[in-house]
Amino acid sequence: MSELAGAKLTEAEATDASREDPLAELRHAFRHAYSSLRSLRGRDTHLRAGELSHAQYELLAELYERGELPAGELARSAGLGAASVSQMLDHLAAGGQVERIRSPTDRRIVVIKLTRGGRRRIEARRQLWGERWEKALEGIDEEELRIAAAVLKRIETVFTEPLGQGRSRRSTGSR
Repeated sequence: MSELAGAKLTEAEATDASREDPLAELRHAFRHAYSSLRSLRGRDTHLRAGELSHAQYELLAELYERGELPAGELARSAGLGAASVSQMLDHLAAGGQVERIRSPTDRRIVVIKLTRGGRRRIEARRQLWGERWEKALEGIDEEELRIAAAVLKRIETVFTEPLGQGRSRRSTGSR
């Protein structure tokens, strides 16, 4: 091996070593954020009558953003099982948040539609969460927010790609 190749290897090793602490810090921060989200979902078991669970909110938010959806597609997009979603939709329909409508093109398909009441609940909850996000992220400029969003999108692939199927840093040439 030439002296130049040995120097490059040392630089690469130094770069990898300098990334270890920030990567460990990012993993730690993500783990704590994820734990907080799990705690939020865990508190759903202690809701008072008429309150929305986090999972119910996610269903309503999906309908708010995308409009009417078949029940199966709504379950998939929310990452929930069809049986769980069906039960949640029963409660949301009883509370006047959603309507179930038979598809006019295929009567076997049930389409879920957000009601005015459901829309108002989502807008109110988004207002509250928006204020919390603004306060928590105060002082972080637009570029940092874009970088954070890009990092979270990459982290998503850690959980969506099967183990052993992910891209290797070395094989893609990216660091």
